[in-house]
Amino acid sequence: MTDTGVRIDGNTLRLPGGVAVRFIRTLRLPETGTHPLPPGLGEFPVRRVSDHADRVPEEWRARGGVMLPVYLREAMWLSFAGTTEPAALQVGVGKVCAVSGKPWRDRLSRDPQNYVVLPRQPWLDGINSGKGTVRQFVAVPLGLGATVEGQVTGEEVWGGVQLQSFPLREDVLADWRRRERSRERRSLSAGAVGGFGAPMAMAAPAPGGPPLPPPSAPAAPGGPPRRAAAMGLGVGGSMRQEVYEDDRPLTDWSGAPSGRVFVHLVTPPEWRRITGEAPPPSPVDRAAYTNAGLPWFDYYDEDAEDLAPAETLEAVKPVGDWLGDDLDPWQQPSPGQVTPLKDAPGKPVEDGEW
Repeated sequence: MTDTGVRIDGNTLRLPGGVAVRFIRTLRLPETGTHPLPPGLGEFPVRRVSDHADRVPEEWRARGGVMLPVYLREAMWLSFAGTTEPAALQVGVGKVCAVSGKPWRDRLSRDPQNYVVLPRQPWLDGINSGKGTVRQFVAVPLGLGATVEGQVTGEEVWGGVQLQSFPLREDVLADWRRRERSRERRSLSAGAVGGFGAPMAMAAPAPGGPPLPPPSAPAAPGGPPRRAAAMGLGVGGSMRQEVYEDDRPLTDWSGAPSGRVFVHLVTPPEWRRITGEAPPPSPVDRAAYTNAGLPWFDYYDEDAEDLAPAETLEAVKPVGDWLGDDLDPWQQPSPGQVTPLKDAPGKPVEDGEW
């Protein structure tokens, strides 16, 4: 395994080039209709696989990366707030591109676009399956065919989430930095304070869920590693969110990735067995959250172009078609609850074969 330059900073993954990714717990949406962006309920804890090599399956050790605990049918979104410089980020779900619906590639493509542009894209809540909308990321076990991977490829081999970042070419990045410094000087001379990442950091909903319980004492070694219950991502309800088209020429980006990481999804019982830590509490009840008057979000950027939906991802069926209906009743937020938005440290994460 090799050092990819990926680090864990708290629960934030930091990839080379200033890319920051957090996995945010959230409310699962109904699978009918189109909805505002659901609020964040705190971060998923993230741990390095290599720190628990004696308790994880052999294939996890081979793939390296990190792991996080997720409940069956729990929803998540990816926050990119804190990304400091322009980057192209590929997001895979079971090695199917969440943007294009095509198989995972080690290079960028424009026809169709197989990446999101950071920090212009402040977050990603699901797969690009509709014009101006995405279908929510929802955790499901492998083996049922319910994952995006299973429905697109006919197999469920990988599961998890894959991330791979590409920086700008050195000359293009140097030019961007010069222009950014000039812009900041003009802003300061005009009495404004801010930087490249400020608008996006403010736009991203802050994690606000209940605090995670403190870690319990490490569990006693459980013998040789066993095959863990593998999890992948299927899709849930639709929400209003644009996946932005890149306005740079493809040649502006580096031809090789600067870092990549495999994110394994672990069931809460396996998380406790492997790490000795208590998993996060179960997701907050949706009706109670809405009745409390907590905010939802509606984000629209009139200066950006939305990508066309990926045909293969449009056909992906929601997890309810595979696992049955959700009996938890849906409580629709009131119009006043929807908030419009906009017009490091640590050991390296080891990479492996995947």
